[in-house]
Amino acid sequence: MSYAVADFDDGTARHYSYAAPNGIEVRYFIIKSSDGVIRAAFDACDVCWRSGRGYAQSGDEMVCRNCGRRFPSISVNEVQGGCNPSPLIRTIQNDEVIIQVEDILKGKRYFDFSQHQRT
Repeated sequence: MSYAVADFDDGTARHYSYAAPNGIEVRYFIIKSSDGVIRAAFDACDVCWRSGRGYAQSGDEMVCRNCGRRFPSISVNEVQGGCNPSPLIRTIQNDEVIIQVEDILKGKRYFDFSQHQRT
């Protein structure tokens, strides 16, 4: 998947989804943080993923729609574990944000709500 770097210049988080072969919709977002870095994360975390509620942006923070925890944009794709947007690997090449489908699919465990536990 590729996205134009310029699409994120305004600092607004853009939410996307990818339909996995098993019918699970994997959700993620991309944001240009306040330090100018383009970051990506799954729209879920290790703690609140079962709620399926994900994150909303409030100013320069991403806010968990389940528990209300707030995370500065500069923490996205840096901090792992707990109630923190789960990092998604991304690269920047020729003014494009590149996210590999196989990396997106690694997050499907966060969106398989038929399971009582992640596998």
